[in-house]
Amino acid sequence: MATGPRSLHALLGGGAVADLLLWRRRNASAAAVVGATAVWFVFERAGYSFPSVLSNALLLLVAILFFWAKSASLLNRPLPPLPNLEVSDAIVEKAADHALVWINRLLAVGHDIAIKRDRKVFIKVILILWVVSFVGMLFNFLTLIYIGVIISLLVPPLYEKYQDQVDEKLSVAHSVLSRHIDTIVTRAGQSAKQKKTE
Repeated sequence: MATGPRSLHALLGGGAVADLLLWRRRNASAAAVVGATAVWFVFERAGYSFPSVLSNALLLLVAILFFWAKSASLLNRPLPPLPNLEVSDAIVEKAADHALVWINRLLAVGHDIAIKRDRKVFIKVILILWVVSFVGMLFNFLTLIYIGVIISLLVPPLYEKYQDQVDEKLSVAHSVLSRHIDTIVTRAGQSAKQKKTE
């Protein structure tokens, strides 16, 4: 575990997901990489579509459950152990609370751009959307998700190992980027003032 002022394990939630992402449970992490690669291969290279794979898997599951239930009644065996198949109100409320936080953040960014006319936020949003658009042109959606999963499984352990060096480089990059954004904002503000005076 990192001994710095903030632990990466704690930042990732400190549970089983953090252990998986930081390769503390090597078998599970390796299985996640292999599983993501297998799913990507099935959908991207083998030519299957998600609806066909999902319907075939559900068809197989329904057939197994049906024959298990039929054979259990004929052979006096217990029925398949199915959990209570319903979504509780607490789960829906928790998901809605999480979604509400993200929606309010997005609306706050929109408010800062439209009402407060915050040029710095506007330029950051433009840059992020341009990068997303550029990366989206290079890869299809499934490959992009696969790359994201692989990066999320490979970057955290490397970051944990080299946290001080990475933080130092990111701090320098952030200050340089902030300086450039401030320059663009001040130039845009000066040109807007010049147009008003003319």
